[in-house]
Amino acid sequence: MRIILAEDNDILRKSLSFFLESKGFSVDQFSDGEEALQAIQNNPYDLILTDINMPGKSGMEITQYVREHISAETPIIILTSSGVEQTELDSFDIGANEFIAKPVSPAVLLVRINKLLNKRF
Repeated sequence: MRIILAEDNDILRKSLSFFLESKGFSVDQFSDGEEALQAIQNNPYDLILTDINMPGKSGMEITQYVREHISAETPIIILTSSGVEQTELDSFDIGANEFIAKPVSPAVLLVRINKLLNKRF
C-alpha cells in the first residue's frame, strides 16, 4: 500500500514515515504542499495523509483538489494542531475521511488507516 505523507514538521514526518514503513507501507514524504500535490497528480496513492498548514499548498487545498480533479475514492486523513471545531467541520465538508489532532498517536493513526483501507490486522 502506498501512502503520501505531506507534513512540514520534519521530526513528525520522519517518525510517522518510519513507523508506517515498519508496518509495511510504502511512504512518499513531502514537507511542501505544492510538491505533494504534484506527486499526487503524477502517481497513484492508496491513502493521503496531510497536515493542514504547510508551505506551498495547504492540506485543505490538496484535499479539495483531489476530490474535484482526481478521485472521490482515495482516503484522506488530515492532521492538524488546530483545536478549532470549525476546522474539523470544514475538513469533512471538502471531503476528508478522517481528522486527527496533533500530537498524533501512531497506534491510533494505524487503526484509522487500516479502517479506511479495509485491512485486517
